[in-house]
Amino acid sequence: MSTNTFSTSHLGTDTGVRRPLIEARGLVKRYGRVTALDHADFDLYPGEILAVIGDNGAGKSSLIRALSGALVPDEGEIRFDGKPVQFRSPLDAQAAGIETVYQSLALAPGLSIADNLFLGRELRKPGVLGSVFRMLDRKTMQRMAREKLTELGLMTVQSINQPVETLSGGQRQGIAVARATAFGSRVVILDEPTAALGVKESRRVLELILDVRRRGIAVVLISHNMPHVFEIADRIHIHRLGRRLTVVQPSTCTMSDAVALMTGARAPQELAA
Repeated sequence: MSTNTFSTSHLGTDTGVRRPLIEARGLVKRYGRVTALDHADFDLYPGEILAVIGDNGAGKSSLIRALSGALVPDEGEIRFDGKPVQFRSPLDAQAAGIETVYQSLALAPGLSIADNLFLGRELRKPGVLGSVFRMLDRKTMQRMAREKLTELGLMTVQSINQPVETLSGGQRQGIAVARATAFGSRVVILDEPTAALGVKESRRVLELILDVRRRGIAVVLISHNMPHVFEIADRIHIHRLGRRLTVVQPSTCTMSDAVALMTGARAPQELAA
C-alpha cells in the first residue's frame, strides 16, 4: 500500500481551502501485461514548481503523457480547476491551459524564432487578406515574439528572424518555454529541460523556470538532476512502480533520502519516523 504525505504550508496560509489546479486519482494504463500506471495519484497546486522524480521505468512518462493529453488512461479521473476533464489529445490539454515542453523541444530548426513561437498557431492578416488569401500577419507575430522573449529575459538573440538552428542549446530551450507560456498557459510541464545543457546554460534555464513561476504559472519539472530539483522545487513527487509513493519537501528531505525512496531502499514510513 503506497503512502502519500502532503504539506502545502509553502503555498500560503489559505491552502487549507485551496484546491489543486490539477488533481488525478487512480490513473491506470496498461500495455498488454505491462502496467505503466498502477492507480497513480497526482496533485499540482497553483503557482508552484512540482518536481516529479523516479527511477527509469517508474511510470513518470506515462503519468505526464496522461496529464498532457498524449495518453488516455484506462481508468481513473483527472480534474482541472476542480472540474473533471477528459483529454483525448494534446490539443485538448492545450485548450485547458496545459503546455508541455518535451526533451526533443519539437522546434523547427530552419524556421525563425518568431515562426517557431507561433508554430501551428499562426496569426492571419485581418480582413479578406487573412480569411480568403490566408496571408500571415508576420509583423504582429514578430512584435509579439519580441515582447514575449523580452518579458522572459531572453532577448540575447541577434534577431527575432534568425533561424532556431543558429541558437545554442540553452537558447533553444528558452524558445520552447517561451512558446509554452505565450498563449495564456496555466501549467507548463518540462521534461528534462537541462539534460543536454552545460552548467551556464542550465543555470539560465533554471532562472527561466523561476521566472515562469513568478508570473503565476504552475510548473511540473521532470528531472533526474537532483541538485536542480532540490534547488528550485517547492514539492517533490516521488514516483515508483507506476504510482505516487509519496510527496516530500526539499526543506525536510535530503537528496540521499529522496534517492533511497525512489529506488526502494527506504519506505516513506521510515523517513517520517
